[in-house]
Amino acid sequence: MSNEMYHTKVLILGSGPAGLCAAIYAARAGLNPILIHGMEPGGQMTITTDVENYPGFSDIIQGPWLMRQMQTQAEKVGTQMFQDIITSIDLGCYPFVCQGDTENSYTGDSLILATGAQARWLGLDSETKFKGFGVSACATCDGFFYRSKTVAVIGGGNTAVEEALFLTQHANKVILVHRRSTLRAEKILQDRLFDNSKIDVIWDHAVEEIIGTDDPPSVTGLRIRHVTTEALQEIELDGVFIAIGHDPTTTLFRGKLAMDDEGYIATANDSTQTSVPGVFAAGDVQDKVFRQAVTAAGTGCMAALEAAKFIAEHPNK
Repeated sequence: MSNEMYHTKVLILGSGPAGLCAAIYAARAGLNPILIHGMEPGGQMTITTDVENYPGFSDIIQGPWLMRQMQTQAEKVGTQMFQDIITSIDLGCYPFVCQGDTENSYTGDSLILATGAQARWLGLDSETKFKGFGVSACATCDGFFYRSKTVAVIGGGNTAVEEALFLTQHANKVILVHRRSTLRAEKILQDRLFDNSKIDVIWDHAVEEIIGTDDPPSVTGLRIRHVTTEALQEIELDGVFIAIGHDPTTTLFRGKLAMDDEGYIATANDSTQTSVPGVFAAGDVQDKVFRQAVTAAGTGCMAALEAAKFIAEHPNK
C-alpha cells in the first residue's frame, strides 16, 4: 500500500470512452489530467468483441483494441493514469478529494465522473460463456449482426420492448421471453410490439440455459422453463439480447449529487454540469437513453471543455 497525495486541475474517474475522451481533451488543453481506473480499464467496451459502428473504421474492430488505442492516445498527450479503486469522495471541500483503496488520495480543481453503468445479467454460466458470441445487452450495438436471423429478447419493461422493436429492422423473427403474463412497458410501446408481425411473445417463462457450440463459440438456441409448471422448452435461434435494465455506477455519489429515480446523475440541459459546481458527469453514468460508445465519447469531450472553462473562471477558488 502507498500513501501519496496527487493533485490535478482535472480529475477523471472512469476509463471507458467518456473518461478517455475527457482525458484526451483535458490533456490537449494543458490541464495535466489524472485518470483513475479500476482493475479492468476500458469500461463495457472491454467485453464488446466486434465493433462496427464507431466512426472512422471501415472494417470491424475489437472493443478492447479500441480502448487500448484511446488509452495510449490519452497517455501520449499527457494524461497520468492510476489503477486504483475509489472508496470515498468528498465534494464538500475544495479541491475535491477522492480516497483510493491503495490509501492514495487524489484531489482535483474539477472532477469528471465517467464511471459508467452495468447491464443487468441473468447470472447464468452459459450467459457468461457466450457473452459477445451471441449474447448481448445492446441491440443498437449488435443488432446489425443478426440480419435475416432469429433472435430472442429477455425482459418485459420499456428496454426489452424497445430492443425487440429495434431488432425487427434486422432480424427476420424476434421472440420476446418474459417471466410474467403481462408487460411492464408503457402502453404505447406494448401496442407497437403487439402490432409487429415479426415479434412473438412467450409468456410466463424464464431462461434456463443458453445453448450453443464451443468452437467457434456461437449461440444456437435457448432453453426456457415455465415459471408455474416447470416444463422445459427449447427454441432454435441465433442470438439472445438481455434487456432487464442497467445499473449506473453511482453508489459512491449518493447523497452528494442530484440523481434521478434510477440513480443516474442529473446534469443540466445541454451540459455535463452536475448539481455541484466543478463536478461534471459524462457517459452512461448520466445517459440512460443512448448508451453508445460514440455518445459517451462526445459527452466526455463536453465535460473536459466545461471543466477547462470552470477552471479558467475560478482561478483562485
